[in-house]
Amino acid sequence: MSFHPILVTNLLALLVFVIWLYLAFLRGNFWRLELEEDSSDPKPLEKWPHVIAIVPARNEAATIARAVTSLLSQEYPGEFEIIVVDDQSDDGTAALARKAAEEAGWAARITVHAASELPPGWTGKLWALNEGISAISGNAPDFFWFTDADIVHAPDTLQRLVFRAETESLDLASLMVLLQAKTFPEKLLIPPFLYFFLMLYPPRWIADLQKRTAGAAGGCILMRRAALERIGGLASIRNEVIDDCALARAVKNTGGRLWMGVTRTSMSLREYKTFAEIRDLIARTAFTQLHYSTLLLIATLLGLFVTYWLPWILFFAGEDPAWLLGSTAASLMTVTFLFAVKFYNRSVILALTLPFAAAFYGYATFLSAVRYWLGRGAQWKGRSQAPSGS
Repeated sequence: MSFHPILVTNLLALLVFVIWLYLAFLRGNFWRLELEEDSSDPKPLEKWPHVIAIVPARNEAATIARAVTSLLSQEYPGEFEIIVVDDQSDDGTAALARKAAEEAGWAARITVHAASELPPGWTGKLWALNEGISAISGNAPDFFWFTDADIVHAPDTLQRLVFRAETESLDLASLMVLLQAKTFPEKLLIPPFLYFFLMLYPPRWIADLQKRTAGAAGGCILMRRAALERIGGLASIRNEVIDDCALARAVKNTGGRLWMGVTRTSMSLREYKTFAEIRDLIARTAFTQLHYSTLLLIATLLGLFVTYWLPWILFFAGEDPAWLLGSTAASLMTVTFLFAVKFYNRSVILALTLPFAAAFYGYATFLSAVRYWLGRGAQWKGRSQAPSGS
């Protein structure tokens, strides 16, 4: 059988056209961020449930005071307490958390708990959260609020989350907080981070009990205590590296209801000044997402090329009908990504840069695999949390 390059080109063009038709119209409208943004207006409840916020903190001296102050400023009508878990910090994190509470006049509302040494079989953040739960004295709460030590929340955040959870009978509600997008590396790579995350975990699919998709944003999770007990506590997922999505999956597998939205009013204080810092953010969990499979790694890298680069190659070098199919795919790519760019109030010209971001994410994913093979996978706060790659 003779080789027909034009036929092959047309078939590839048809493939990328179908891929982008699916992503744009059949994947839960993941790119429509205005539909997923949390803008609820909470009404009074007959009884506001008891909530305890648990903040895992390991060497968070730069951000812990602002994070604690934002929690103490919550305008929540119900009973609310805060536990900061100092996870073996050596930079004064615990003292800064106590000082922030004292300066706010709410020292009695916060407990700073020193976590014991990380035991085998647990990942660091899950152990810190579990330590926070174990430190609770008195009445057990109705909800746990797991929130990171580098995030500041608007004063009505907890009220909005609890209102949604109560009125929609949710077992887990989470918010994808606004990441920093000020430096050049952030402007180029953080909107794609949100775009790719929502593509993997479309919020509408997460909320749909008929679909298997389960996801959450670990920086801000409100979890019903009864649901946590139903899954066997955090011990049931103690070795998970992608802990937020593992938690959501465990809840959904036991019949729990999930919701995940995006917000501009809860913000991460973490800055990424260099490309290397964002590379490491991606590389920490990328190969874990692929279940440490070399075959899936190869398929992912090939998929990134076909999905994000081939449409533009066809746009500039293809001939009809390949050009028409490729240019349509490139247009769908640009328009859908534009929603993420505008969510971060960045220039519309950045909507054309998604292929470059995809290449960077592919490089970071490959690096994630290399680190795993070298026994340095899933680095978090100086700890390698992936199983040995040897």
